[in-house]
Amino acid sequence: MIETPQDMDAGARKFLTGLFDAAVAAADPVQALRNALPAKPKGRTVVIGAGKGAAQLAAAFEKLWDGPLTGVVVTRYGYAAPCEYLQVLEASHPVPDDAGLVASSALFEAVAGLGPDDLVVALVCGGGSSLLPAPPDGLTLSDEQALNTALLASGAPIGVMNAIRKHVSCIKGGRLAAAAAPARVVSLVVSDVPGDDPAQVASGPTVPDGVGLADALAMIESRGIALPDTIMAHLRQQSASAPDPADAVFSRNEVRVIASARISLEAAAQASEAQGIPAVILSDAIEGEARDVGQVHAAIVREVVARGRPFTAPVVILSGGETTVTLRGKGGRGGRNSEFLLAAAIALEGIEGVAALAADTDGIDGSEDNAGAFADGQSTARMRAGGFDPATALAQNDAWGGFDAAGDLFVPGPTGTNVNDFRAFLVTAEPAEEH
Repeated sequence: MIETPQDMDAGARKFLTGLFDAAVAAADPVQALRNALPAKPKGRTVVIGAGKGAAQLAAAFEKLWDGPLTGVVVTRYGYAAPCEYLQVLEASHPVPDDAGLVASSALFEAVAGLGPDDLVVALVCGGGSSLLPAPPDGLTLSDEQALNTALLASGAPIGVMNAIRKHVSCIKGGRLAAAAAPARVVSLVVSDVPGDDPAQVASGPTVPDGVGLADALAMIESRGIALPDTIMAHLRQQSASAPDPADAVFSRNEVRVIASARISLEAAAQASEAQGIPAVILSDAIEGEARDVGQVHAAIVREVVARGRPFTAPVVILSGGETTVTLRGKGGRGGRNSEFLLAAAIALEGIEGVAALAADTDGIDGSEDNAGAFADGQSTARMRAGGFDPATALAQNDAWGGFDAAGDLFVPGPTGTNVNDFRAFLVTAEPAEEH
């Protein structure tokens, strides 16, 4: 029910929140792990992990594992969960810090001195790339921080960023798994990357891939990514090459993707249909500049409203993946989901019968405390009433400021999982009859 002409429909907001909750529940750590537990080893069981949902995965693993275990996982500040046997460390995200160096060392210590009868279970999810700094010889934490900052500002897709990161690290690209040999390593991965390639999640600390050093250098050149001279000097050395996945050291290892955007979007679609509203999934692997992807989604919604194609209302349009933001302004706040939705809100200004939610499934979008935001055809009017010009906010990468002024921020708090972007458009307006 609309309280004032400027308020977003509370029913639509509740409905969209329910879809988000369904998507997150589908990636629940206990549910995701239950059917993916490896066989018990003859020797020790050591658990390691990294990512924004690693602590929740560790706590769930403790509940499900019937046997002794030890180990350590690292998560983002404020994302810890209580564990009885496993140590939980916290570090900085999205730019690494000294605590991350300590955490990386702790993971190496946890897998040191193991034998062929021992089992290492790696709980890996999104966010691990910045949580596990481990600069190679000749580089420092400051170099790795500068690398992350440059990559985040470049607008490069996550696959490109991780391909570069793994060549500027002593832990990424399968190096942590190699250090655990001859123990068997089973990686249980919650995918937050388009295409669900487990080697891309957290830059694959326990999962090597075939993207070589020459490929990484070609990505940097073709995209014009400006990296510090120290990083480029390192990348021009053959010693920067990441491990080969065909190396015998990985032959006994196993990788299982236990949760992903696809599974979560399907759960959201089922939740919508259970309430009588058909749902369509555009894709679970959409990449590109956030504002451009937002405009494309808005164009589809406008087509539904104006002409009843390619879908007919009422309908929920869902998508996932990982967009990117190229920083253009200074001092702006927000993240890729907020920027996506701001661009969509501008394109949908004045359209009736449309409501949307775009949010990161880990509960945090960018550097603020919101997961994303809500929007409808009146969002831009609410922003102006709050003293923010939407176009200026978009130009300055200040989507958070715009949605804060409109009262449309979505703040569920940390969810304990991460299967990347969640986007939902509820379209209830049917096209007007043409005469």
